[in-house]
Amino acid sequence: MISIATFIKSQKFKYLVAGLWNTVFGYLIGGGVFTLLQDRLHIILIGVLANFASISMAFFTYKKFIFRTHGNWIAEYFRCYAVYGLSALISIFLLWITVDKFQMNIWLAQGLVIPLVFIISYFGHNSFTFKKKN
Repeated sequence: MISIATFIKSQKFKYLVAGLWNTVFGYLIGGGVFTLLQDRLHIILIGVLANFASISMAFFTYKKFIFRTHGNWIAEYFRCYAVYGLSALISIFLLWITVDKFQMNIWLAQGLVIPLVFIISYFGHNSFTFKKKN
């Protein structure tokens, strides 16, 4: 069994902390952009803008503080979007199954789906977005 100190220094723990930060940031950006622009822009465009800002923050956080890769900014940025796109599809599918087919409460369904998608996105970023060359 690993010690708490070892776990806190691990990449997985740092990813968890960054993920919590990115979630709070995305939540605040989404609400802030909506509040500022709801009278001027359609909700879909507001969502696109908020997602662009949120994914960009997540990318920067993961690149600089978690995976610590050098160079490859553009390629890694687009791979980050691919991982988030796949994660979104998985999330949407699982929510559809749990809410529509199994009649699960949306809050419970999200509570089950989010940790799973979080783990999937970690492995996607670790093995694809920020994969280090051997």
